Amino acid sequence: MIPRADDIREVWQQAWPTVLAMASYTCMQFVDSLMVSVVGPDEVAAQGNAGIWTWVVIAFAFGVTTLINTLIAQRVGAQKHSEIAPYAWGGLYIASGYWLLVLLPCALFAGPLFEAMGHEGKFLEMERSYAVILLVGGIFVIAGKAISNVFFGLQRPKVITISAIAGNITNIVAAFILILGEAGLPKLGLPGIPGTRAYGLEGAAYALVIGTVVELLIPLSVFLSPALNRELGVWRAWRPSRHAILEIARLGWPAGLQFANELICWALFMTVLAGGFGADHMAAGWITQRFVHMSFMPAIGLSTAATSLVGKHIGERNLLRATRSAHAALSIAILWMGLCAAIFVLFRGDLPRAFLSSDTSPAQAAHIIDIASSIFLCAAVFQVLDAVGIIYSGALRGAGDTLVPGLLTILLSWGIIVGGGAFMVHAYPTLESVGPWLAATAYLVVFGFVMAIRFERGGWKRIHLLDA
Repeated sequence: MIPRADDIREVWQQAWPTVLAMASYTCMQFVDSLMVSVVGPDEVAAQGNAGIWTWVVIAFAFGVTTLINTLIAQRVGAQKHSEIAPYAWGGLYIASGYWLLVLLPCALFAGPLFEAMGHEGKFLEMERSYAVILLVGGIFVIAGKAISNVFFGLQRPKVITISAIAGNITNIVAAFILILGEAGLPKLGLPGIPGTRAYGLEGAAYALVIGTVVELLIPLSVFLSPALNRELGVWRAWRPSRHAILEIARLGWPAGLQFANELICWALFMTVLAGGFGADHMAAGWITQRFVHMSFMPAIGLSTAATSLVGKHIGERNLLRATRSAHAALSIAILWMGLCAAIFVLFRGDLPRAFLSSDTSPAQAAHIIDIASSIFLCAAVFQVLDAVGIIYSGALRGAGDTLVPGLLTILLSWGIIVGGGAFMVHAYPTLESVGPWLAATAYLVVFGFVMAIRFERGGWKRIHLLDA
């Protein structure tokens, strides 16, 4: 079904603030990585390893809270505004409970985890300290995403855009001070603050937490404002609603499992399979991933917009418009990621240089660039199908269709990313880390086709969350 101009317009009005908001955390990591690269390539690799394993732990709660968007958007479409506030509070209670029961205990085992991977010495300590800081500060990330999904569901994403911009500005300033200290960036004519200590990689972690605190406080203050209280009855709904919390959990756990499982597979892929060929391969992989994250995060924002609009139109009982919204989001995502594919091909030898410090030897720099160039070609191949998988999975969440997509993701990711990656490592060792990347490319292509088939078959149209 070809989307009409008004469908594209509706999606874009919802999507552009959502894209900026969803790309926020990735932008923070990207900027922090650029500053960390001044310290050295080992720090970039350690940051990537610790960052992805931290996200493995956070991802389950992150996925669960995405269903707040669906549950609120459908009630907006059905004009059931009095039922909205308990779901917003429910997300905050889930975030707090997950922090106490999962994130804090995991912080105690960060060191043994990286030690079990064979990492040691300075590398191990860098990973441990970075992960512990992010896990302890993870409450702000999960609570921030929970409250973000409230405003996405309310069709008011600009609140989150403002908070994302403020959070990123705060992160940039904090990262510059905490990572580089009084040295600053003399090559760019940016002096540091005299007497300021350079915390290096730990400074990047602290800056990221500070940025997420700011990103949470702005929408939280709007949520608790008298204006929204008059509209939704926010204040009187503060007590935990068992029904709302259980419904978020019941619908959200497959999405949470999907998010966490996929990240586990990617973490094993980056730190064990592709990363098992040495520090240069690990650094090249993480340099490439930073750019790949910047390419697919706008698609994640479009996917969130699709979740919101599909949910809203289902609440209105307008399934045709829900379908057209998904197709409109897909059209924009394909255009963007197709452009990224072209950039990856044309500038595959130039992009890695942004993350190489002046202290890196010419031989090591050339080796890292050569590896990264090959990985960029793989990334160019899967861009468009990755867009298809991202958008359709978001549209299915808008309908409440989470269980089957979650299970399919588990089967495909373990079978192709991990299984296929391990096969390439052992069957074609001469390809080195490019072998596992070919397996990852195959996964994203297959995932895109599977999600497209799932959505276009239309089984989601028979799900009636509001009736239940």
